[in-house]
Amino acid sequence: MNDFSELEAELKKLRPRGVSPELNARIEIGLAEEAAGRGVATAGILPKRRSFRPNWIALGLGLAAAAVFLLLARLNVDRPSGKAAGLALISPAPVTPAAKVDDSFVPAALTRIVYDTHDEGLHFTEGADQPMRRLRTHKRETVHWKNPQTGASLRVSYPTEEVTLIPISGQ
Repeated sequence: MNDFSELEAELKKLRPRGVSPELNARIEIGLAEEAAGRGVATAGILPKRRSFRPNWIALGLGLAAAAVFLLLARLNVDRPSGKAAGLALISPAPVTPAAKVDDSFVPAALTRIVYDTHDEGLHFTEGADQPMRRLRTHKRETVHWKNPQTGASLRVSYPTEEVTLIPISGQ
């Protein structure tokens, strides 16, 4: 116990250092500015940054509900209705022989749509004395066939590219 009382006596003898004249001058200037009405810049309170955090439980429950809904909808689509199944068993539809049908298709229409024409300039072809202008054209052709007896139709569409060489007339 004697050791602590000696330490306390030494600590009571200690005095803090005096304030430097520079610090006193800065404090006086700051107080004078505050009294004059000029505000001193201080730290502000910044709002908390919002971050996106997904709610995994809600997302999982939503996906599970969607999966159950799709399964139930699929089961209802696959099951035939009771009335239609009963009628089919009671009175089957009469079978009639099919009439002879000619499966010939006749061309009905041809459509060409030009999408892009590009002039590639003058080119020298093999065996030619003078240059020829080359044009490249991108088109889409659609051919439509129709069966006049059944009314069935077939439509085929495909892209084409055409290169045209135009001779340059000498002047």
